[in-house]
Amino acid sequence: MWVLFAFGSALFAGLTAILAKCGVRRTDSTVATAIRTVIVLAFSWVMVFLTGAQSGLGTVGGRTLLLLVLSGLATGASWLCYFKALQLGDVNKVTPIDKSSTVLTVLLAFVLLREPISGFRAAGVLCVGAGTYLMIEKKAPQGAEKEDGRWLPYALGSAVFASLTAILGKLGISGVDSNLGTAIRTGVVLVMAWAMVFVSGKGAALKEVPRGELGFICLSGLATGASWLCYYRALQDGPASVVVPIDKLSILVTVAFSGLVFHERLSRKAALGLLLLTGGTLIMLRG
Repeated sequence: MWVLFAFGSALFAGLTAILAKCGVRRTDSTVATAIRTVIVLAFSWVMVFLTGAQSGLGTVGGRTLLLLVLSGLATGASWLCYFKALQLGDVNKVTPIDKSSTVLTVLLAFVLLREPISGFRAAGVLCVGAGTYLMIEKKAPQGAEKEDGRWLPYALGSAVFASLTAILGKLGISGVDSNLGTAIRTGVVLVMAWAMVFVSGKGAALKEVPRGELGFICLSGLATGASWLCYYRALQDGPASVVVPIDKLSILVTVAFSGLVFHERLSRKAALGLLLLTGGTLIMLRG
């Protein structure tokens, strides 16, 4: 059953990237992150009460709470980097780097969670790494604002923090209902996101968010909430080194919609990269 939840996470994560890109065309990325976190938090707690998971609040231990808080901080950092990267770069460039967190997650799962790395999994990691490299190739200039490379450090930061999120999340939801764990850590993300808005002096930008983009930001929040609920339910029952690669298949959804919505096209080299990335992910599932 956890495999189905993992694939559900991938579907909603892919939709999140497209909706998020639509929501940050003119809206500041930090402000957009804060707004969508409100939606995700509300979604998460609704699910907690619908499933009766709130009864487990009193049983959350100090160590578990600390891990959930750290996971939330890592998630907040990943979101802030990811939205900034999406605002500056093409979806087809940013998303592959974000999905490359699979490689780091597998290595961390081996070191921290003692999850073995089989031959299949090692081969999959190599394919994912090679595919990511091919997909971030430079294109012929189409506009200076998308070719100056400013998006790259943010995309790399998003991948690193996403990997830490997966490992800390896996440790933090042991013995805790996944819906409750998701709601707790989302609360941490909310505090972090809004703190960044006001620390960076962007509170005034809240009044300038276009209505159309606000709608896309809210929809991306709902998609994120659905993805998280599926993701952490899968993590609770399945190995992190397998759940995370399945989740990263969301890149197929993202690439498909980026072509339809933003008319972004893959070169032959990038298409080969996508094939390697996808094939590597599927190989890892056999390991």
